[in-house]
Amino acid sequence: MDRLDPHSTHGVTDPMVDDGQGAIAGGAPGGAFDPWTYRDEAGVADADLVGYKVEATDGGVGRIDEASHEVGGSYLVVDTGPWIFGRKVMLPAGTVNQVDHDDRRVHVDRTRDQIKAAPGYDENSHSDAAFRDKLGGYYDDTYGNLPPGTAR
Repeated sequence: MDRLDPHSTHGVTDPMVDDGQGAIAGGAPGGAFDPWTYRDEAGVADADLVGYKVEATDGGVGRIDEASHEVGGSYLVVDTGPWIFGRKVMLPAGTVNQVDHDDRRVHVDRTRDQIKAAPGYDENSHSDAAFRDKLGGYYDDTYGNLPPGTAR
């Protein structure tokens, strides 16, 4: 399965539609980033992703320990192993770019450094609204650090 190019719009010829309000492939209406919803084209479709490897745009991150398919609240918990000293990170579903089920890999549209700098995961407060707002806001803000033309 081919990996999606993070620098393309994945077949969308003109991201500006609906009277200039914009829509970006995989984004919510108007191009807004929805951190807690898997993109339609990512290929998740309620699959059990536990055990899949996670690939950032610049290399491996770790393995998925937990995957949620909550409507409007989906996420992955990734065990980074020795990469960042055994720390677990929570990735909102909206960061998933593509799932390769044959190779059991989940590709996300962030760099390792962006993931490493994310707010720390706490298994006791990961469902807390304030933590989700903070984490979702962090990943929304990191889109400003992606190269122009990167799909959201």
